[in-house]
Amino acid sequence: MFMGMGTGRKRGGLRYWILNLLYEKNLNGAGIMDEMEKQTLGWWRPSPGSVYPMLESMVQDGLIVKLSDGKYELTSEGKSSLEMTGMRFGRTPRTVEGILGEISGFISLLEDILQTQPEKNELFREQLEKLSERMIILSRKF
Repeated sequence: MFMGMGTGRKRGGLRYWILNLLYEKNLNGAGIMDEMEKQTLGWWRPSPGSVYPMLESMVQDGLIVKLSDGKYELTSEGKSSLEMTGMRFGRTPRTVEGILGEISGFISLLEDILQTQPEKNELFREQLEKLSERMIILSRKF
């Protein structure tokens, strides 16, 4: 069964990021970690202890399959889950739920960065505080 962002899974952002990478091309676990590091301009690289258990979980959930060459491929269920939720990176989510799911995914990524690269925390604190204030104001209007 597909577990989306709204389910409170700790690594929801990582799951969607992997789905998005595999939407573009088949990759093995090391290739996934390399692409993530490249996309964050070297600021963050997920650990094998995060990526490989997530890949195993996604195989069990029927979202991806492991090919004979060791690469992973998105299943039709994985593609439709990604598209249905509006979580395809580079595309605008179609619903408020999709937008909130995407925000949740990015928050998960920031939580991972906070834990793995504490030396960079101060660089973003002020900007995060401003965004937090805007989110509080917005949430009161809903």
